[in-house]
Amino acid sequence: MPASILALDKISKRFGAVVVADGIDLSLQDGEALGIIGPNGAGKTTLFGIVSGTVAPESGRVLFDGRDITRETPERRCRLGIARSFQIPQPFGGMTVFENLVVAAAFGDGKRERDVYGHCAELLERCGLADNANRRAGSLTLLDRKRLELARALATGPRVLLLDEVAGGLVEHETAALVALVKEVRATGVSIVWIAHAVHALIAVVDRLVVLHGGALIAEGAPAEVIRRPLVAEIYMGIEANA
Repeated sequence: MPASILALDKISKRFGAVVVADGIDLSLQDGEALGIIGPNGAGKTTLFGIVSGTVAPESGRVLFDGRDITRETPERRCRLGIARSFQIPQPFGGMTVFENLVVAAAFGDGKRERDVYGHCAELLERCGLADNANRRAGSLTLLDRKRLELARALATGPRVLLLDEVAGGLVEHETAALVALVKEVRATGVSIVWIAHAVHALIAVVDRLVVLHGGALIAEGAPAEVIRRPLVAEIYMGIEANA
């Protein structure tokens, strides 16, 4: 088995009386694509916050490449190789698409602006944004804002990429375009954790699927097998287990 690049060790977190992580143990292998599903409020996005450093766990550890990074800042984690997208794209709306990538590459990867221009130009082509390079990010369509969100994360040079509902709100052919792009990213060796409600999109990409409910992992395994489990169908899809 490949080495674990990212691991959550007994991670716990609550907001008041609501438990969003209850002693979670989870690992991501180097080069693996992992999918996470679960109902709204299950704690999925909170886990991304804990991994990326914007949310502090109450107990447990975050390990990256065998190193404890639980107390590292988000900026430091980004420069170590952890990048994330957000469910609602958050570009600098008044900047152009290219300028958004330059900011991400220069500050996220600790480089000078002029040294990242070539890399950013390549990302524009790779993510289907070349025709919008000089367009203000705030004027993009939803699909292109999603593409830009992914491109900005890639600009930082990640080893682990956290995707939060990157296909959310897209129609079928737009989802297919993003799935193809995520597959290309994965083929470069980047490890991926993808949160999505669009299970068919996940199954097209991920090696392993976990189900989160009430702050706990209730299922884990091969995607097709996990989806067939009666408890998953009942909790996630609203189908009674004995139906």
